[in-house]
Amino acid sequence: MQIIQRRKIFYIISLIIIIPGLVSLFMQGLNLGIDFTGGSILHVKIENNVNAGEVRSVLEELDLEKAEVQKSGDEFYIRTVELSQEQTKELLNDLKDKFGKVEFLSAESVGPTIGKELTRNAILALLIAGVLMLIYITVRFEFHFGIAAIAAIIHNVLVVLGIFSLFQWEINSSFIAAILTVIGYSINDTIVIFDRIRENMKFKLKEDRMTLLNRSIMQTLNRSINTVLTSAFALVALLVFGGATIKIFVLAMLIGFVTGAYTSIFIASPIWYELKARA
Repeated sequence: MQIIQRRKIFYIISLIIIIPGLVSLFMQGLNLGIDFTGGSILHVKIENNVNAGEVRSVLEELDLEKAEVQKSGDEFYIRTVELSQEQTKELLNDLKDKFGKVEFLSAESVGPTIGKELTRNAILALLIAGVLMLIYITVRFEFHFGIAAIAAIIHNVLVVLGIFSLFQWEINSSFIAAILTVIGYSINDTIVIFDRIRENMKFKLKEDRMTLLNRSIMQTLNRSINTVLTSAFALVALLVFGGATIKIFVLAMLIGFVTGAYTSIFIASPIWYELKARA
């Protein structure tokens, strides 16, 4: 397979995916959930055998899809957008109509669990991690490998953020965890291919760099595809059967893992080739 020779086609595919997402990020931003914006917490007690999904269905009827429901015994903590007294009363009445005896325990307004300072610190931590990864890869391999790996990570993060912005899917604290997991997966998959390239470079005979890269990618292709398929099957199962509470986390992971495999195969190595050609 002539991956390096066709690298411009893969660059164009990436741009077609990333550019609309970037435009969306600048135009409408991200759909921030309650963890970022704050809201209200209602504490109620429902004595009947009721699960969190049933309570969540009542909230959806009131257009409170962003609400988070946590169950502890027969008590429920409902975290939702800021509610007025009238809206709180309407919600309690609907719960009583649906489940019978509902005891209202408390209600309070809360600030965002992920504030501006925490967001800023998270971005700073990612930048520091990126610099450390660049240093490590430079020492272990070479500087151009490090630049290509960081470019691949940025590519994956932009794809996930862009898709979530385009479809205005809500993001919460679990989304941050998913992004970090995607970064770890992406760098691992990329390093496997780079390691094979380095090994082949030690024993190359009369191969040119393009042929060597294509051969290295093909030697790791089965591993990359099998890894992402194994992960994707599990994530799809979680997406279908895992419930609403982990949907955002699983969706971000699924998009990131698939994109990470694509980037490792079709973007990272071609970028390294371009850098070496210009060195």
